[in-house]
Amino acid sequence: MTQHRIYSMSFAKVYPLLVAKAEKKGRTKADVDEVIRWLTGYSQKALDGQLEKKTTYEDFFAQAPKLNPSRTMITGVVCGVRIETIEEPTMREIRYLDKMVDELAKGKAMDKILRA
Repeated sequence: MTQHRIYSMSFAKVYPLLVAKAEKKGRTKADVDEVIRWLTGYSQKALDGQLEKKTTYEDFFAQAPKLNPSRTMITGVVCGVRIETIEEPTMREIRYLDKMVDELAKGKAMDKILRA
């Protein structure tokens, strides 16, 4: 099985796209960072460090300090694929993040996005 191209992409390259998507709908970079920190367990300093190091998307999730156990409550469709049916763990983590940023962009309340 061939590896998805996104795995080898730098998270720092994708990050501005996530922020831009949220900002187009009136959310902030801080909102995106909060979602990422909730999902991965990175502190803001560690997140900034990962961006600075240009860590690959795959390593970004592999090195995450503590993936939030509540992330499995994230359900729905992203890019035409139902998250719950994604078997490959790294791709599922990537899609969890995509879904959360989609919810930000749709104006969903932060406590709902963070499954609080």
